[in-house]
Amino acid sequence: MRPPFPPPPDPSAELRRRFAAEARTERPDLSALCLLIGAVADGSLDEAGMDAAQMELDRLAGQLPFRPGGPAAWAQALHRVLGERLGFHGTPGDYRRLESSLLHEVLRRRRGLPILLSVVWMEVARRAGAPVYGVALPGHFVVGFGPQEDQVLADPFDRGRVLTGPDAELLVVGATGAPLDPSYLTPADPLDVVLRILNNIRAWAAARPERTDVALWAVDLSLLLPSHPARLRHERAQILVRRGEFTEGARELEAYAEVVGAVDEPAAERLRGEARAARALLN
Repeated sequence: MRPPFPPPPDPSAELRRRFAAEARTERPDLSALCLLIGAVADGSLDEAGMDAAQMELDRLAGQLPFRPGGPAAWAQALHRVLGERLGFHGTPGDYRRLESSLLHEVLRRRRGLPILLSVVWMEVARRAGAPVYGVALPGHFVVGFGPQEDQVLADPFDRGRVLTGPDAELLVVGATGAPLDPSYLTPADPLDVVLRILNNIRAWAAARPERTDVALWAVDLSLLLPSHPARLRHERAQILVRRGEFTEGARELEAYAEVVGAVDEPAAERLRGEARAARALLN
């Protein structure tokens, strides 16, 4: 007999629907997407909590001086207010904490990874009218102010310290061993920022085998973005198998094999072999 009322919607499913919808708008809202990630990660972050985080960004923007000047003046103003006066920064220990990748927690703790601190810088500066954008240097995200020919870079992880050309070069060399390529200095697309945040969360979970729950939702959100690496389908299947969800993992492997088979049949057959092995674990 059918129940008289449909079951209530899964809060996580609704958050994912909203995340996918926001990611497909003409101008995706970076702070909204980051807060939806936070709500999936932290069941205590409800609508009121997300609204409070947005209001905190508004409040922080209100503490900046009115139109301080050009790109360098904006960078210095953010450094003085967010970095020096309010203490937003990062430390090596922040890389070990999932909270360092969640915007609402970064606003509360005033600590986080370079990319999340950069989101705070960008969202506060944007609200105040600054010409700001993210700059995805390899291994260390920073923010940029002004047009590229007059670009000023700042490092929110280091309290918004304004970077010289040699400073940026050292960050890149330290991360890659290669010199700074000018292409690294182009403004980052908001959805690329979100994907990089989710990549950081996946890396955090990968180092903690007991946190396959985090690995799974991070992959699921990544797959909701309009553009994402196809290999994430394979990663999702492997996570499902590690979680003991052998049938669903096998189905995911077989579905991905169909996609891969169009360009690489030997790779597709290897994926089908993984699917057979996953199903065998049910016996």
